[in-house]
Amino acid sequence: MSEHNTDRESNTSQASVSEPDRRGFLASTSGLAMGAGLVAGYGTFFSMAGRYLFPSQSGKAWMFVTPVSAMQPGDSLPFESPTGVKVMITRQANKVAGLEPSAEDFLALSSLCPHLGCRVHWEPHNDRFFCPCHNGVFDPAGNPVAGPPLSDGQHLPQYPLRVEGGLLYIELPAFSVGKQQGTLAAHDSRQSDSGELRGNA
Repeated sequence: MSEHNTDRESNTSQASVSEPDRRGFLASTSGLAMGAGLVAGYGTFFSMAGRYLFPSQSGKAWMFVTPVSAMQPGDSLPFESPTGVKVMITRQANKVAGLEPSAEDFLALSSLCPHLGCRVHWEPHNDRFFCPCHNGVFDPAGNPVAGPPLSDGQHLPQYPLRVEGGLLYIELPAFSVGKQQGTLAAHDSRQSDSGELRGNA
């Protein structure tokens, strides 16, 4: 009888030892899983908040435009970035005959007239950019030729281009539309004061 009680007590003690171990394991494992989930969630939140509150210092990004072979000399291509920047890209004659086209064979100018923001159109037969709102005229390099832009000394802003692997890329501001428009307006006013154009990359 005493042996039977001893066996029962040992089984009870083993069960009581294994039960808390299993409960402790499950409690610590679920606690770690919840902690990891919280760290991942808050980490993602603070990462996104940091990018929003402290954007990239350069504020610019290279964007794909088109394969170089899709544009022949004299062609123009309207391009609008995801942030709302409107650009007119034109292909000029190859600088060096017989060589592959390079960034110097293309020109990217803002397609918004700096006078009042109307849309500028490339006229290949006249070799000029024309703004129909107030008859503003710009040469192929974006310099004012006639109309209000000439009297105000306003140029079309120029954007850098590059060619890699037969593909054309443009570098544009990577701000949101509202923020970018304010930046462009400030850029245009500074540019009209200095009369300088940005060069190709």
